[in-house]
Amino acid sequence: MELAGIPLWIWGGFLGFVLLMLALDLGVFHRQAHRIAIKEALVWSGIWIGLALAFNALIFASWDRIQPGSDYTNSEAGFAFLAGYLIEKALSVDNIFVFLLIFGYFAVPDKYQHRVLFWGILGALFFRALFIAAGATLLERFHWTMILFGVFLIFTGIKMVTQQHKTLDPERNPFVRLIRRVMPVTEQYDGQRFFTRVGGKLWATPLFLVLLVVEFTDIIFAVDSIPAIFAITSDPFIVFTSNVFAILGLRALFFALAGLMQMFHYLSYGLSAILVFVGLKMLYGYGEKSVFPDWPKFPVFLSLGVIAAILGAAIVLSIRRPPEPETTGA
Repeated sequence: MELAGIPLWIWGGFLGFVLLMLALDLGVFHRQAHRIAIKEALVWSGIWIGLALAFNALIFASWDRIQPGSDYTNSEAGFAFLAGYLIEKALSVDNIFVFLLIFGYFAVPDKYQHRVLFWGILGALFFRALFIAAGATLLERFHWTMILFGVFLIFTGIKMVTQQHKTLDPERNPFVRLIRRVMPVTEQYDGQRFFTRVGGKLWATPLFLVLLVVEFTDIIFAVDSIPAIFAITSDPFIVFTSNVFAILGLRALFFALAGLMQMFHYLSYGLSAILVFVGLKMLYGYGEKSVFPDWPKFPVFLSLGVIAAILGAAIVLSIRRPPEPETTGA
């Protein structure tokens, strides 16, 4: 049996590997709540990136056996995975900045932040699988939706620049308001518990509210990032696996880069440019397949090169032109 042209045992093996790594992460290496040091975060970031690149190498070498009869050659599939992974990794930087604001707003102790991100990412994997399945179905049955996705990405890219200084107010989050109405919430944290009992009654802790806000925020970001990857490839397996590897490494990336976020102040402009680029590419892809079938196919490796160049330019510019220190009035 197959799903999206991929044998079910390959899907099962990949999901089994993901669950195994998550179990080792929370059940063994982070069983006790503790503050994640930068060194530990860098090690885990290296592990997740290494696993993603190893899987990428497997696609480069064996895509013709993973999905026989695919329209992609081995190299095209490999570049598509790498481009999708790079896009998701780049867009996750915005997640990190928002997570910092959320943790600061709710005054989440450092040692409990990993637990919130762990369970938040489990939910993110579930919702992104749904979004990817829905996106793949829409693009297959209603090819014109590429126009909608492309215009949406261009609009989002422009909005990212014009509203980058917008403040965050988690208390206005609809899920937070809803949970406060249906369940009492304690004023203080109770260790790393999401729920506790007060006078024999079940109460949610502020940590549960933080988890809801993190989950809601990731869903909003998925609305941007999933169409962005579909602009690179419409293959559900490549979209899903590249997304999963990027999401799995998000927690370690958060703790590794949390203290350096302000340094890369031009990165938001780079991410905006990437979204506009992939939006335009999606519009080009619609013309290539439906409007002007004689247009040449947009090479995947060229997309990868443009994305890498934009990211590199934003990082280099941020380093060469550091932000001016804030001044306070007398």
